[in-house]
Amino acid sequence: MTSVDSPVCASQGDILISEVGPRDGLQSLKATMPTADKLRWIDALYAAGIREIEVASFVPARLLPQMADAAEVVRHAITLPGLTVMALVPNLRGAEAALAAGVHKLTVPVSASEAHSLANVRKTRAEMVEEVRAIAALRRERAPHVGFEAGLSTAFGCTLQGEVPEDEVIRLAAQCIEAGADEAGLSDTVGYANPAQVRRLFRRLRAELGEHAGAAHMHNTRGLGLANCLAAYEEGVRTFDASLGGLGGCPYAPGASGNVVTEDLVFMFEAMGVRTGIDIERLIAARAPLMAGLPGEPMYGMTPEAGLPKGFNAAHAAKETKNV
Repeated sequence: MTSVDSPVCASQGDILISEVGPRDGLQSLKATMPTADKLRWIDALYAAGIREIEVASFVPARLLPQMADAAEVVRHAITLPGLTVMALVPNLRGAEAALAAGVHKLTVPVSASEAHSLANVRKTRAEMVEEVRAIAALRRERAPHVGFEAGLSTAFGCTLQGEVPEDEVIRLAAQCIEAGADEAGLSDTVGYANPAQVRRLFRRLRAELGEHAGAAHMHNTRGLGLANCLAAYEEGVRTFDASLGGLGGCPYAPGASGNVVTEDLVFMFEAMGVRTGIDIERLIAARAPLMAGLPGEPMYGMTPEAGLPKGFNAAHAAKETKNV
């Protein structure tokens, strides 16, 4: 969900694909992508039709050197017309820096697992809800037009804690909305989720939060990323996070690996006749600046490797699907 005054592209389509590669895709890598290459990559994503990008995380450079150029990256991204520029902020200090840089949307990681919360942000879940409250107050005072979401990490399970009770996930999401977040989405941080669980939890989330229920952020750790996104779509979710080339993973969650591949997700939805507003050929071409900035880094994705089906046309796919 974008804020009321956030830029929105008219060709956005039936769903919104939010590209998180420049933040989530890079944060767990040992290599640091040069700033100039990041900017070229963001430009290529934008040229493909991506209209929401999580471009950076505002954290101390000593903790995540990959994000040391966050303010510079934001300042470039906000010059692209119609692009919603999003940044992750783990605390009030990060939110202050992100707002000063000019972001359109803030996202705060609030872990449903107490063990992961302590490892990731060194705060309990209750303390993170209070952090959400403080950031919401700052947003109201300085930039009420900026969007603000809480992303519930490890909502489907945790490598540190194991099972995360669903009642606790829903309760925490409601607490985040009460504290001032515009929306709360669910993240499968370590790739534990299955489609039945995704349907059940998003059904409960939407029943509890209504229009404040947010995005699906799935990982493909065990090969179920696309299936889980489809399950979320069938429950009414219309915003999906994904990472070009499948890069990503939480450095504070052992065993976590790549995000859902943006190219595969876009192909799946377009083949179904669900419009994304994204040119898939240009999206695949956006891998070039990514690979140039991260030479030797493995890239994932079935669609880029196999190529598009002969004669594939997204508009044709939409027409054929509606005629079935």
